[in-house]
Amino acid sequence: MSEKKRRFAVLTGGGDCPGLNAVISAVVKTFLQHDCEVYGVFNGFNGLVNGNMKLLDYADVSGILPRGGTILGTTNRDNPFKFAVEENGELVYHDMRETVVENLRQHEIEALVVIGGDGSLNIGAKLARECSVKVVGVPKTIDNDLPCTERTFGFDTAMAVATDALDRLHTTAESHHRVMVLEVMGRYAGWIALHSGLAGGADVILLPEIPYDIDSVIAKIKERKEAGKSFSIVVVAEGAKPVGGELTIARMVKGSFEPIRLGGVGEKLAEEIESKSGIEARCTVLGYLQRGGSPSPFDRVLSTRYGVAAAEACLRGEYNVMVSLYHDQIVTVYIQRAASEPRSVPVDSEIIRTGRQIGICFGN
Repeated sequence: MSEKKRRFAVLTGGGDCPGLNAVISAVVKTFLQHDCEVYGVFNGFNGLVNGNMKLLDYADVSGILPRGGTILGTTNRDNPFKFAVEENGELVYHDMRETVVENLRQHEIEALVVIGGDGSLNIGAKLARECSVKVVGVPKTIDNDLPCTERTFGFDTAMAVATDALDRLHTTAESHHRVMVLEVMGRYAGWIALHSGLAGGADVILLPEIPYDIDSVIAKIKERKEAGKSFSIVVVAEGAKPVGGELTIARMVKGSFEPIRLGGVGEKLAEEIESKSGIEARCTVLGYLQRGGSPSPFDRVLSTRYGVAAAEACLRGEYNVMVSLYHDQIVTVYIQRAASEPRSVPVDSEIIRTGRQIGICFGN
């Protein structure tokens, strides 16, 4: 009689991100190499609640390394501890943790690989802490704002997209003698704005971590004009706000996992710059362009390393951890630590000092 194979499962939660398929591919291939079975869970935690999963094999992950998005689908709405169900035309929330545990038990799944950002990892940590589910997390977000790791996969690609946009904006800004404002993602952390701004030669970089003074921004633009530079490039993170001011909220979405939708600070900034400087200003919002498309070579490699490390942690029985990049080595950290407060850009960091030394204005 053949020995029963160990079974694992993998899901992707939260927003899509370049590199998700590379992680899935690495997880599946590593498990299969060790004669294990692996289920793919469809549409994040929704699939765990509804038992929507299937066994994956080599054919399922063939050729997906360079693909953006996720072959498993994802959602940032379905929290099994507060699962929304429509009843009589209204959303009612149920605690479905027992259903999740039962579905894992019925499929004889030993452990769950959760690929996600802060929301998904918090759910994974809670499943581990309160339901004794064995979990291994993989840090995913273009925002690069997860603690306990030096880099999340997806960030490098998003930064490259933003940098390419800045390169293109430079030519039209110079041709038309304008101020071009680029609004990038990042929520409450300015990593994308900071790195793309440096790489793309921005003159002003505005971050959530440093409330900006509009007069400081105008002074920088006028200083450039007086020096013979008839254009300026401004990068602003969607979570940036003026000194003493509020976040710019695009809209509120009741019942959403992410009810506050940021957006609009770029247009607001462009209007203020034009009215106060007399120089024509235009805004470009990159939005979801930063999330889509094929992952960069760096993200493909990092995603693959993370996927292999996550599967290896499961194989050796090291659970309730997240794989992490530390000094260019993949290590593990307790998932409870990784699901703590988001990681912001340190205002006294070497990279901000570098920007200041080459004349970049950070709005203060």
